[in-house]
Amino acid sequence: MTPTETLEIPGMRFPHILLPENGVDLQKWAVIACDQFTSQPEYWQRVQDFVGSAPSTYNLVLPEVFLGTPEEPAHVQKVKESMRAILASQLLRAHAGPIYVERTVDHKTRRGLMLCLDLEQYDFNPGSQTLIRATEGTILDRLPPRIRIREGAALELPHILVLIDDPLGTVIEPLGQLKDSLPRLYDFDLMEDSGHLSGYSATSPQLEASIVKALAALSDPQAFQTRFGAGPDKQVLLFAVGDGNHSLATAKAIWEKIKPSVGMDHPARFALVEIENLHDEGLEFKPIHRLLFEVKQDWLSAMERFFPGRLTHVACADSQAMLARVDQSAANCHRVGIITPDGCSVIEISRPTSNLPVGSLQPFLDEFLISGGAAKIDYVHGEDVLFDLGAKSSNMGFYLPVMQKSDLFKTVILDGVLPRKTFSMGEAREKRFYMEARNIA
Repeated sequence: MTPTETLEIPGMRFPHILLPENGVDLQKWAVIACDQFTSQPEYWQRVQDFVGSAPSTYNLVLPEVFLGTPEEPAHVQKVKESMRAILASQLLRAHAGPIYVERTVDHKTRRGLMLCLDLEQYDFNPGSQTLIRATEGTILDRLPPRIRIREGAALELPHILVLIDDPLGTVIEPLGQLKDSLPRLYDFDLMEDSGHLSGYSATSPQLEASIVKALAALSDPQAFQTRFGAGPDKQVLLFAVGDGNHSLATAKAIWEKIKPSVGMDHPARFALVEIENLHDEGLEFKPIHRLLFEVKQDWLSAMERFFPGRLTHVACADSQAMLARVDQSAANCHRVGIITPDGCSVIEISRPTSNLPVGSLQPFLDEFLISGGAAKIDYVHGEDVLFDLGAKSSNMGFYLPVMQKSDLFKTVILDGVLPRKTFSMGEAREKRFYMEARNIA
């Protein structure tokens, strides 16, 4: 560990970050999170064409559009070779300490803070009481390909967004008020009409002390129990993983594997993430919709069998009528929009056993896929993609309403993790771009 990477409070340390040297074209350097646009290979082709031979994080990550394809092994090997090459090229410069980040898309600005989280304080399993927790269920089958990428890699590049519940804005917001006096590290427009990204050095003894003090106050057990109405059996939840849960789970799996041989004082014990305040006005929760490919069975009959006596199917004149019906709350009923080549409709599930519509829908989809009802499922952000792909031959889409972000921490604390892919922090192009790197070898 370098001197700036010592533990500050349980679960967190200030990081040692690598940034592109001056002269690197940052618009070509930064690319969107690898788990976006997985059903749109044309997006990633445009990225590849735009980047060309320039230094880019495109060469340091594996877009998940390639997962499960014949090209995957070669891509994984290329990623690791590219990491070694860029470290040898001296195109990266070191920055010690936290970075204050602003991301503006569609006139909305989210504020964040780059920190390292201690994987010893993180557990993604349901029922976890650790300081750092997943908010949604972790799909274990999704970890092996990610493990193949991270295992033996020299660098990590984070797209992980972790939330704190800080209603008074004590941790991140003071840095935003000081940003004009902070050294600016990067400031540029992102590719593919994805907004603007800027970062400022928050490295000073005074700023770091204020960050530690504010996080320590949020993690005070008595204040925590009072704020959330939690009993003494509920341990403090300080950091809740919002985006990139499977990436953080992958880092955890690698760490558990190697720590007997490398010891506890190793960079892989930590993961670089961006911390954001749940109460940031620029942070919006968006639903994650479902898309089935090659539907082979009568889905409506299958749903009627799965929800006996509790399912109603309502035809809609058009997509707007469907959206309006789903987004309108209903007592003791979950509504989900349906998009097929034949048009739009709504299913209504009465007497639901889950708190959220996604909790009612996902078990059906799991069983439908196992029984051969469809060939593949994808999780998509944004209505346009859902309507476009859902209406194609043999496909169908499921439109889900948004979850209120104010319910997140209390639900996870009192009820445990949410169903997987319950919410998204923004739509696809609003996702985190790879900008910063960190040596984990």
